[in-house]
Amino acid sequence: MELNPLIITSAPNGAYKQLADHPQVPLTAQSLAHTAKACLDAGASMLHLHIRDAQGGHSLDVQGYKDALLVVKAAVGNEMVLQVTSEAAKVYQAPAQIAMVRALRPEAVSVGLREVDQPAIGEAGLAEFFSWLAREKVMTQVILYDVADLKRWQDLRARGVVPDAPWFLLFVLGRYSAGQTSNPTDLVPFVHAHNGLEPWAVCAFGATEHACVIAAAALGGHARVGFENNLLLKNGQVARDNAALVEQAAQSARSLGRPLATARDIRKRFGA
Repeated sequence: MELNPLIITSAPNGAYKQLADHPQVPLTAQSLAHTAKACLDAGASMLHLHIRDAQGGHSLDVQGYKDALLVVKAAVGNEMVLQVTSEAAKVYQAPAQIAMVRALRPEAVSVGLREVDQPAIGEAGLAEFFSWLAREKVMTQVILYDVADLKRWQDLRARGVVPDAPWFLLFVLGRYSAGQTSNPTDLVPFVHAHNGLEPWAVCAFGATEHACVIAAAALGGHARVGFENNLLLKNGQVARDNAALVEQAAQSARSLGRPLATARDIRKRFGA
């Protein structure tokens, strides 16, 4: 059986969380760097990071990203893949999101398919953007919120709108359920609809995040954990920090016989 190391991504802050939600939500470059190192030591090999503006709001500022990435890189070196978000978060529209990615040209980025699959972009614009991502070897994780998103992605791939490249999918579990909670069974429709062409990971909401991680790991998927979507340990207690959520995931992966992926494993697999 082919070795399939588990990629644990830490998503420590998101677009909305504030210190009032948890004192360990990292909002500055220095706090992101500290969190990244702790999560690396706990078993994460990728960091999904958001930056904030001076008021603590969601930002896609290119220089802000460059500054933050330099600080985080100084803390973790090449031992983590640093993935930036292109999330709209009710602040940005698709043209600005795409422009940021092109200007920054990060090592890795997450892109919500439904956010860029907009009339202002069109299929010609999608083809150009995803072709650029592939050509520039930007490791791209495509965020899919439901099976309709997954089928749309598969259609774009089948028709050649999106070229062949080492894409990485993210299945979001329970995004639109009551109270933004998730259940491992939310993964079932994705798994049934998935054609096996691309590796995938899950993210989930609430204390059931960990159960969803176990389900994904058992089925050969990967996981994103962190305060962006969940503040709670599997026992329902508030986690001391993001690293505690990574530790849980790492422990469960080992119990399932899944080794943990390193940044080197990720770069080799996705050609970044």
